[in-house]
Amino acid sequence: MFDPFYPFNWLAIQIVTRVLRLPIDSHLGASLHFFFYDVPKILTLVLVISFIVGTLQDFMQPEKVRYWLQGKRTLVGNILAAMVGIITPFCSCSAVPLFIGFLEAGIPLGVTFSYLISAPMVNEVAMILLLGLFGFKVMLIYISFGVILAILSGYIIGLLKLEKWVEPFVWQFQKSHQEHSEEDELEVISVPWKERFEQGWFQSSEIVKSVWLYVVIGIAIGAGVHGYVPTTLVTQWAGVNNPLAVPIAVIIGVPLYANIAGVMPITEALVNKGMPMGTVLAFTMAVTALSLPEMVILRKVLSPKLLAIFIAIVTLGIVGIGYLFNVLLV
Repeated sequence: MFDPFYPFNWLAIQIVTRVLRLPIDSHLGASLHFFFYDVPKILTLVLVISFIVGTLQDFMQPEKVRYWLQGKRTLVGNILAAMVGIITPFCSCSAVPLFIGFLEAGIPLGVTFSYLISAPMVNEVAMILLLGLFGFKVMLIYISFGVILAILSGYIIGLLKLEKWVEPFVWQFQKSHQEHSEEDELEVISVPWKERFEQGWFQSSEIVKSVWLYVVIGIAIGAGVHGYVPTTLVTQWAGVNNPLAVPIAVIIGVPLYANIAGVMPITEALVNKGMPMGTVLAFTMAVTALSLPEMVILRKVLSPKLLAIFIAIVTLGIVGIGYLFNVLLV
């Protein structure tokens, strides 16, 4: 079977066994092999997919997205917003400014939350990394349930009519935006492909510059887990025999911060150590969808009550999905 990452694996083996002269099956050797193999592999995946999306992103400018979502209410708007989240920024802190812009543009609160949940958790980078690390089935189930979580969570928040708990200044911006939008029409601009490729390269390089440190740190943690954490310890505390493994993993993941590229190496290492796939993917969802920096930024536009409701709904949803994952991915 063709392995596109074989050169990276070969190079990692050479570094560990020939340069460092360590047995590949030793604790340190296994950890270093994991590290030297995953760093170029994951950064290459991030670079390639970011280039492709950046090249095509002109078709998905924020102004166009706002134009499409305006006036869409209830379930239709939630579905569209969750789908848009798949092809927009994959870091929660970069998704928040768009979330605020959507509110100011008059897009319903529940619809904007569907976007906010989907963008960092279910995106093009997640799809490629999950496909490369765990295969098509895991990728498809993760993406499907992630989109469903984003749709239903946003829909529930919309039904609760919580607009009164959005900070007042947002509605002032919304009124101003609507007054201007009545005078302006969506302008369609044709961009030459050369400029698209240049934009794609610029965006991919900027994304790699901004996330490489998180990726390296995540891989280093994953390497430590891979080489030094006993499999029996993982299966004892987070294995299939512990009914509370999923909520514990989610609670641990909520206060952490990492984009999907940074947390995926940890996910890979935990799966290799015997942690059930559903538990690990629930942890991954919690880290990416409910990060501490995201909550700090959201607090500027949302009251503590609304923020608490958002966290509670998404957390309960992730826990439920984690148990479903464990049933489907046995």
